[in-house]
Amino acid sequence: MIRVRFEDARGGGVQEVQAPPGVRLLEVAQNAGQPLEGTCEGQMACSTCHVIVAPEDFERLPPASEEEEDMLDLAIGAVRTSRLACQILLTDTLDGLTLRMPSAHRDMQGR
Repeated sequence: MIRVRFEDARGGGVQEVQAPPGVRLLEVAQNAGQPLEGTCEGQMACSTCHVIVAPEDFERLPPASEEEEDMLDLAIGAVRTSRLACQILLTDTLDGLTLRMPSAHRDMQGR
């Protein structure tokens, strides 16, 4: 199992979960109740699953594709270590991955 830590945007709370290798981070986050919409269901047509990866963990991820970079340009509050959770497959090398939820997000479903 791979440990993933989610920090809320204000730094007030941390939730640690475990997931098997091969699962998309978006699915893990949604199952853990994190506020990631994932409107396009992983098709990279939105930026509603934007997360901020801890700087010390960012280099452990495979590089973002050009399409992902384009979507991140639309994400509110994107920073150098921003990624789309739908594009991260959990592997053993990502054990202990720490992510922060952005302080704001684009709600594509109008909720």
